[in-house]
Amino acid sequence: MASNSLGVNILQPAIPIFQGNNYGVWSTKMKTLFISQDLWELVEKGYSEEGVAVEALRDYKKKDAKALFFIQQAVDDAIFSSRISAATKAKEAWDALKNGYQGTTRVLTVKLQTLRRQFESFRMKEGESIHDCSNNLMVIVNQIRTYGEQITDQKVVEKLLRSLTRKYESTVSAIEESKDLTVLTIDELLGSLQSHEDRHKSYEENATEKAFQAKLKFPKENTTGHERSGNYIRGGYSYLGRRSGRGGGQSSYRQQHSADGSQTPNRKFKCYYCHKTGHIEKFCRLKQKIEEGTLNMQQ
Repeated sequence: MASNSLGVNILQPAIPIFQGNNYGVWSTKMKTLFISQDLWELVEKGYSEEGVAVEALRDYKKKDAKALFFIQQAVDDAIFSSRISAATKAKEAWDALKNGYQGTTRVLTVKLQTLRRQFESFRMKEGESIHDCSNNLMVIVNQIRTYGEQITDQKVVEKLLRSLTRKYESTVSAIEESKDLTVLTIDELLGSLQSHEDRHKSYEENATEKAFQAKLKFPKENTTGHERSGNYIRGGYSYLGRRSGRGGGQSSYRQQHSADGSQTPNRKFKCYYCHKTGHIEKFCRLKQKIEEGTLNMQQ
């Protein structure tokens, strides 16, 4: 990129436009812009004309005019007219915007007290992801930093670890035992927590899938004539492996017959006396007739 004799870039970079909202975000972007153009010191502190050589003073004025131009271009017309149109130096315009939208020292003190309370009381919500939780915390942290109060990464790391739900208790313990929190960065911490969350989600998905597959293995109740109450009748045997005919057991028998011994609809049973289907030996009419005839003959 081309530059003039002052080392200031001639090509104008993209400038964020301030419309009266989110002053903290806008001022942070503008600060970065000024630093990239070697103008931030003039904007923040200004310059004095006393005791400065003519040539040096001329350079200061040119750089200050460039910084003022950036500020003028970075606000909409309404804010320009009402706040900074009369400013002749970059610091004058910058301070006017700062006092008007960020607040005076007294207002900043109140805002910082509120933000400190929010930081101290911050807690992760149940069901909230690591990504959303960390973003919500960093919004508070960045606002505190924007208002001029220093808050270290170590303090943010410790706060985030304290703020997590019990689901992350084992992970927090492992991190505290294996990591030096005085040098652990926020990004490194978030990477570890995100890996834990991804593994936990994977376990939950696998468990859900296995439970679903296990459910599909068992026949649904009353779906066909051969299924009822978990006992699947096929070839005279129940699903549990007991014979449904002779010696089949009372519980299996009760599930397959009504109170009077009649066959349940759509059930096929084999009589081991006459070898016909549709009934069991106990209710075999042929056997009853033969037994009755034998009884009459004996009488």
